[in-house]
Amino acid sequence: MASILIIDDDAQILKMLRQILERESYDVTGASNGKQGLRLYRENPTDLVITDIIMPEKEGIEIIIELKRDYPDVKIIAISGGGRINPEDYLDIAKKLGAHRIFAKPVERKELLNAVRELLG
Repeated sequence: MASILIIDDDAQILKMLRQILERESYDVTGASNGKQGLRLYRENPTDLVITDIIMPEKEGIEIIIELKRDYPDVKIIAISGGGRINPEDYLDIAKKLGAHRIFAKPVERKELLNAVRELLG
């Protein structure tokens, strides 16, 4: 069973993503901020990381940079609802830094599952 770490400070989105992925029999771990997410990944690396971009304590861009530096083969999906700029700008940066797939919120269930299956292939 493939393992997935979801990092998102929005409790409802974290819960929704977790339910979607657990229904597909993935082993899911959740973190409510970037600092906690990085710690969890370092303690127990997962097959895939899904991270929000705009979060307190440590943003998704920083997470992508650190994970790609320390774990070059890590698979990452970045999601964003935007912030001071629109989500596409943040997601373009995430893609350039190594995210394999990017999605603006709200994330479509089918698109997310297709990306997860493709990355975990």
